[in-house]
Amino acid sequence: MSSARDQTGQAGVVGQVVGEAKVIPIGAGRAAAGAGGAGGRKLSAGKKPGKKADSPVALVPVAADAPEAAADAVAAPVARGRGFADSVAGAVGGALAGPLGGVAHRVFGKDWESRAAGGLDFLRRRLTGEYQVDEFGFDPELTEKVLLTAVRPIAEKYFRLDVRGAEHLPTEGGALVVANHSGVLPWDALMTQVAIHDHTPTQRHLRMLAADLVFVLPGVNELARKAGHTLACNEDAQRLLELGEIVGVWPEGFKGIGKPFADRYKLQRFGRGGFVSSALKAGVPIIPCSIMGAEETYPMIGNAKTLARLLGLPYVPITPTFPWLGPLGAVPLPTKWTIQFGEPIPTDSYPPEAADDPMLLFNLTDQVRETVQHTLYRLLVQRRSVFF
Repeated sequence: MSSARDQTGQAGVVGQVVGEAKVIPIGAGRAAAGAGGAGGRKLSAGKKPGKKADSPVALVPVAADAPEAAADAVAAPVARGRGFADSVAGAVGGALAGPLGGVAHRVFGKDWESRAAGGLDFLRRRLTGEYQVDEFGFDPELTEKVLLTAVRPIAEKYFRLDVRGAEHLPTEGGALVVANHSGVLPWDALMTQVAIHDHTPTQRHLRMLAADLVFVLPGVNELARKAGHTLACNEDAQRLLELGEIVGVWPEGFKGIGKPFADRYKLQRFGRGGFVSSALKAGVPIIPCSIMGAEETYPMIGNAKTLARLLGLPYVPITPTFPWLGPLGAVPLPTKWTIQFGEPIPTDSYPPEAADDPMLLFNLTDQVRETVQHTLYRLLVQRRSVFF
């Protein structure tokens, strides 16, 4: 074990590192927020989707001939934010350089200094607004460092997620992932997001098409936009696909996620084929996705319809644990999950006018639905237990 002097010396390193944590300036003010009102800066219009940016890019620099008063007004908030960030970094760095340094060395290991410096550098960028968002409000850094980091242990340790067929996901370019929806709360969407990010070589981000309800709930709206999700409409879907993103859609909607436990793994109607139309117009493949395990997380044995109408919700579930156990009833059961990505269904061979052919839309929609349904049946036959 290191002596007290050695630990103090090592702890002093992080004080210097976090104090000098480099922040790359990307302009003299905040760019306009994305579609969700998110802060930060928009990505360059020429940036290739699906890949991480090499360096921050500002789209709204202060013009060289702008009046000095306007430039000062833009730069002042950034300067105050940097001053506050520097104060926070200095305070934390000073604490870690003291007695806490030895404790951190023993608890977190030898590389805790670099991790602490990275965390403080991330905090500094959040406070000063020196981060990037795209036109939809997607914040890739926050998604990777915070949101996915928080959800990943649930996927790996709690649900013990088994991902199959990830080789069917493209490493670049657009694709439409179409999955079954179930489980009362949308854990299946979050697990799919983790699966795609962690099982593609280029760590692709899933851009979900979410229901209107998501974007009217306080707090949830901001998180959804920051995570790269947008309203479930054909225009947004087509725009994301044309930008080369992987887009996720759950066509069953509330009828799928809020169906009774007795109807588990029986797919509901897949809508009128709007998602197929978007894929055809963008010329991207459709990837069927079958999710097993979500149905049993909250076995829905009833629905308080009157209360749901009063609250403006599609349903208020009654499960063996909710509302009887209060907040504990919201904890999902630790079921064993499997996500199977099927072979892509190509759409680039169809002519542009095919997106307006109702019979073709119906046939492709039915093909995707049947593929997901039969894959679920096969997975259920192979499953040993709901929990193992």
